[in-house]
Amino acid sequence: MVLEKTNYVDKAEDVVSELVRDKEGKLLLTTTKIRSLLSMVSTIYNEVLHYPSDKLNEDIVERLKYLKMRFAYEAGREDNNKKEKKNGKKIENPIRNLIRVAEIFETIEWIGDDKQRCILFCKYMESIVAYHKFYGGKD
Repeated sequence: MVLEKTNYVDKAEDVVSELVRDKEGKLLLTTTKIRSLLSMVSTIYNEVLHYPSDKLNEDIVERLKYLKMRFAYEAGREDNNKKEKKNGKKIENPIRNLIRVAEIFETIEWIGDDKQRCILFCKYMESIVAYHKFYGGKD
């Protein structure tokens, strides 16, 4: 996914509109889960924002890879916890759904070592959390 200063907010809203919902139409992705992932993103954002170079160092790139792994871990944990059904059909795990719809893995790879791309990704994630809350995301 290619994020730009002019499109990341709209893309975030589109992502939230596509997230899986329960039988009553409520978002299955909990605020607690999404905010725990945002916390990691925010830590990276704060460091990158003040980083002097346009090219990120190896440590920051490694932390982005670690973030990707944490998304995978949380999706795996969720697989083992709940088996939601809607109209008799299994519903996609909420974290896997977020990863797929928001193209999280592809976007982290797209960042590479580019400071501005990393900043856009962090703002994109923050926007997803904001729209999640706006559209009724709860614990």
